[in-house]
Amino acid sequence: MSTVLITGAARGLGLDFVKQYAAKGWKIHACARTPEALKQVKGDIHPHRLEVTDYAAVKALAGELKGEAIDVLICNAGVSGAEAATLGSIDATVWRQTFEVNALAPLMMAEAFVGHVAASKDRKLVAISSRLGSITHNDGARYAYRASKTALNMEWKSLSKDTASTGLICVVLHPGWVQTDMGGAAATLTIEQSVPSMVKVIDGLKPADNGRFLNYDGAELPW
Repeated sequence: MSTVLITGAARGLGLDFVKQYAAKGWKIHACARTPEALKQVKGDIHPHRLEVTDYAAVKALAGELKGEAIDVLICNAGVSGAEAATLGSIDATVWRQTFEVNALAPLMMAEAFVGHVAASKDRKLVAISSRLGSITHNDGARYAYRASKTALNMEWKSLSKDTASTGLICVVLHPGWVQTDMGGAAATLTIEQSVPSMVKVIDGLKPADNGRFLNYDGAELPW
């Protein structure tokens, strides 16, 4: 049986990732601050109450799952940092919180679970990033969010180099502009359009994809 671990699993993209992998018959470690919402999903689901910025808890969970191979690790938890988006409203506290959740926490998850992923068959380490983290595509504003996702992209590129000898496939995915609490009602994609497409891309990842920045439909994105 294949196993996936998902952060931010109780709502939005994360919850639909849980539903998609449950439908595929996978074992799912679903991590969230409020895992009660996962009761609605049927499948081999193992909920874990986890605040991704509680690094002691992250290490404790890795210890609890010691010896278990995790085929796919999806670092999905994130925040918008909207309060630190434009010049004139750069709030240092919000900026730091945005970086903590969007950039540092995924790296700490990767560090804690890299051995679990390396011990698996699929060996896929995936971070949900954003096209807004692309320096090439930058059209201004969204300072905290953009910078945090650019940092995340850099981390995953480094991971792709540092873990190459273990055969890990480290990829960052842009889910598209999705109708979630973060994306808003004006977004161009539904969750049902975005997540199944990302799962298909993840399923198809090969060693040659290590270190790539991909759109939800598998298209290459510029750094």
